[in-house]
Amino acid sequence: MFAREPSVSPEHVSGETLARLKAYVGMLEDWNARHNLVSPASFADVWNRHVRDSAQLARFIPESATTLADLGSGAGFPGLVLAELLRGKVRVTLFEATTKKCRFLEAVRDRLGLDTIVRNERMEAAAPQGFDVVTARACAPLDKLLGYAQKFLGPDSMALFLKGQNVGAELTQARNSWKMKVLQHPSLTNPSGTVLEIRELAHVDDINVGNTNVGTVRPQAPKGAGRRQPEGRRR
Repeated sequence: MFAREPSVSPEHVSGETLARLKAYVGMLEDWNARHNLVSPASFADVWNRHVRDSAQLARFIPESATTLADLGSGAGFPGLVLAELLRGKVRVTLFEATTKKCRFLEAVRDRLGLDTIVRNERMEAAAPQGFDVVTARACAPLDKLLGYAQKFLGPDSMALFLKGQNVGAELTQARNSWKMKVLQHPSLTNPSGTVLEIRELAHVDDINVGNTNVGTVRPQAPKGAGRRQPEGRRR
């Protein structure tokens, strides 16, 4: 099925899907000239840098998944791309704090006819809600991102995060505060990129000094309440 394919090209998706993705890219080009939603340098390679990079996450999403939360959606990567590829199977909710970006996300959703929810709010201020899958790209350092994602993850949920060349250092830092099962998958679009697949996330609440066992592990309350969502690096 095309939604599990790793790339976006005529041989991997239907003609209708490709046409809708082209319409999305066309809208992004138009809006970007006025609102700077993605960096001009990255737009020169928009299909590989943004669309295919986002689409590669579809192959990791379980067939049983029906809901997905995309954190810090920006111009819709990866959330809107996944909403199109998983059309009719997974309902995507896009969390974005910047109003002008939300207006763009809503415009694309309406043009493509997607059953997608756009939530104009900071992730740390959002009410806890369980999703089957949580995604993020260029959103925040991993230790902070896990704090945002934790309240959207249930016992059987998974997180998929697109990370760059600093993933090793970010994992080391995050493991000081978080217990999780992690799989690292090489990016199909960026030689220095990684897809992190994370399950069974919990915050390490206390550590018994001098004991070889990690102390009590329990879910953490949402971090950073009242603070503005980080912009992350420009998409």
